[in-house]
Amino acid sequence: MRRKLSRYKQKNTATAVIWGCALGMFALCIPLTAIANSGPLLPLLVILGAGGGTAAVWFSPDKYRREDLLMFKALEDRVMNLETIYTSLPDIVEEPPRLLEKDRH
Repeated sequence: MRRKLSRYKQKNTATAVIWGCALGMFALCIPLTAIANSGPLLPLLVILGAGGGTAAVWFSPDKYRREDLLMFKALEDRVMNLETIYTSLPDIVEEPPRLLEKDRH
């Protein structure tokens, strides 16, 4: 339940930001419409843009699905295992063996 409330809070915040910007654009549309003689075209485009942005926010899927979280956990475990193996390896002080001798080609 808490996760759903958090998701809705994020979506409400995004919607508020979108429509807050749209309100600012409406304020700019008033003098621009008078100067350009474009009629209701600019305010209509602002409404369509804000409506499209709002629809994209509300119809988008959750950030992570359960399968994605399990995959991230498995990758994290694998990296931790590799770190454990690497730190337990002895340090090699001597020069590593050569596969081919210089005089043998």
